[in-house]
Amino acid sequence: MKISQEGLALIKKFEGLELHAYKCAAGVWTIGYGHTKDVSEGMQITHTEAEQMLVEELAEYEKAVLDAVTISLDQCMFDALVSWTYNLGPTNLNSSTLLKVLNSGEYADVPAQLKRWNKAGGKVLDGLIRRREAEALLFENKDWSSV
Repeated sequence: MKISQEGLALIKKFEGLELHAYKCAAGVWTIGYGHTKDVSEGMQITHTEAEQMLVEELAEYEKAVLDAVTISLDQCMFDALVSWTYNLGPTNLNSSTLLKVLNSGEYADVPAQLKRWNKAGGKVLDGLIRRREAEALLFENKDWSSV
């Protein structure tokens, strides 16, 4: 299973595109569409390089979701979980109550679990509240585009 164009659009909307390295809200050097691996101060990339980084990283996060989830997912559910994992990492996915709830088949409880992850650096952030709301709506196959 691969992320759809809709899932990709959600990630791009909330990550934004930065061609110059910056420190995110959690204090981590970031570039492109939320790329954090091997990023350092002063780093610059092109739009093409940002797109390539995203494609390469998405394969890792798609695999993380597929490896962790033991029940069936539709495309919207998968997209929402890949977006969440792209933002928070496979370690958080694997240790989360969200995953336990999902793997026990409690699909209806997943949106609330997604929304719990709205902090960076210990602070609740409006951008994360909106992103988690969008992911929750996408998980339920609802329109998230106005969030």
